[in-house]
Amino acid sequence: MLKNREEIEQDMRKAKAIIAAGLTAAMLFGCGSAGDESVSGLSVEKLEDVTKPEEAVAEATVEETVDEDVPPAEGMVRSYFTNEWVDEAVNTNRPLAVMYPINKEAQPQYGLSNVAVFYEIMEEGSMSRQMGILENWESLERIGNIRSIRDYFVYAALEYDPIIVHYGGPELYVKSILTRDDVDNLNGVGGVMGSDYGAFFRVPEGSTSEHTAFTDGAHVTAAIEKAKFETEHRDDFEGESHFTFTGYSNPNTLEDYGESAVEATDIDMSGCFPVTKSALTYDESKGVYLKTLYGSAQKDAVTGEQLAFANVIIQRTYHEVRDDNGYLAYQMHDTTRDGYFITKGKMIHVTWEKTGDYAPTTYYDDAGNEVVLNTGKTMIFVIQEKGGSFSKFTVNGVTYAD
Repeated sequence: MLKNREEIEQDMRKAKAIIAAGLTAAMLFGCGSAGDESVSGLSVEKLEDVTKPEEAVAEATVEETVDEDVPPAEGMVRSYFTNEWVDEAVNTNRPLAVMYPINKEAQPQYGLSNVAVFYEIMEEGSMSRQMGILENWESLERIGNIRSIRDYFVYAALEYDPIIVHYGGPELYVKSILTRDDVDNLNGVGGVMGSDYGAFFRVPEGSTSEHTAFTDGAHVTAAIEKAKFETEHRDDFEGESHFTFTGYSNPNTLEDYGESAVEATDIDMSGCFPVTKSALTYDESKGVYLKTLYGSAQKDAVTGEQLAFANVIIQRTYHEVRDDNGYLAYQMHDTTRDGYFITKGKMIHVTWEKTGDYAPTTYYDDAGNEVVLNTGKTMIFVIQEKGGSFSKFTVNGVTYAD
C-alpha cells in the first residue's frame, strides 16, 4: 500500500531521531580516554562538530527536503497532472473524464478524491456543471453520480486523452464530437452518441430519476474491454507533464511578481455561478484552497474529505448563446483570452492558449513566461469573457469584472 505524504514525512522524522540518537551514543561510548588526541579515529576538533546532533538533523533535513528526485518507493513517478508521486501505471493508463452534476440534491459525490484536475463551467438555465479528470480510478467502488455532457467539456477533456464518462447530452451539439473516431466515450443513455457498454448502474436499483446513475472501476474496466478502447495513452497524447510544476521544497509563492501579485485567500465565484455559489478559502497551514458549494464544504462521499486544490485557475473564454433553449457554446481553442492564476494565497493576471484538441491549455504571466504550478490538484473555472452575464467574481472583497 502506497504511503501518503504525511506518512512519508513521519518516516523521515523517525529516521532523523535515529540519526540523532546514534550520534549521541557515539559521544558516550566512543573508544579512547578523555585525554586521547582522537576518539574512534576522529580528531577532537572534528568531534566537537559531530557532537551537535541537532545540527546534524538540521543538515539531514535540508538534504532530504531539497532532493525531490528520489521516489518514496520503487516504481513511482511524477503524475503528469499533479506532479505528485504515483505508480508508473497511473501515468501509463488513460484517466477518466467524468461528468458530475453540481445540483445541491446531487451532493456529496463519489470519486472526487481521485480528481487531479476539476472543471466548473456554466451550462443552460443559469446552472453550471463539473467535470473531473480522475487518475488511479480502477479500484474505486463507486463513481458519480453522473450526468450529461456538453461539447465544450469534451474539448476541455481531450488534452488529457481520457475515457469520457457521461449520461447523454444534447444530440444536436454533442453528436459530431462524441462520434469522432478518436473520442472514446461511455454513454449511459446509449444510442447514436455511443453505447453504455454495460458501464452504469442505478442507486437505488431500478430508479430512473436524475442523480441516481453511477459506475465504478470494475464496470468501467469491463466496458473499456468490451468497447475495445485503448487502455494506455495513445500517440496523440504528449506523454509528459501536463503543466509546468515546481516541487514542495521550492514552492511558487508568487512573491517574485511583487505588487502584481495580490492577496487571494477568499475566492467567491458566485457572480459566475449564481446557483452553486462556488467558493474557495485558503488554508495556509496546508497550502491549499478548500472548495465549497452552496455555502458548505464540497466533499467526497466515501472519504469525507473536502476538495482541496494547490492551484486555482480562472479562465475567461469567448461564449455564445446557441438557441432559444439557452444552450451555450464556449471557445476552448484560443490564443487571445486572459484569466488569473491563484496559489499560496496570491493571485496574478495571466493569458492562455490552446492550439489543438490534444495540446495542453497553457497559461502565461504578463511577461510572457509560462506559469509554474505548485505540486497538487488544480481547480479550473471556465467563465464568460468580460461583459458576459456570468463574468464577475470577487477575491478578498475586490470584484473583477473587466
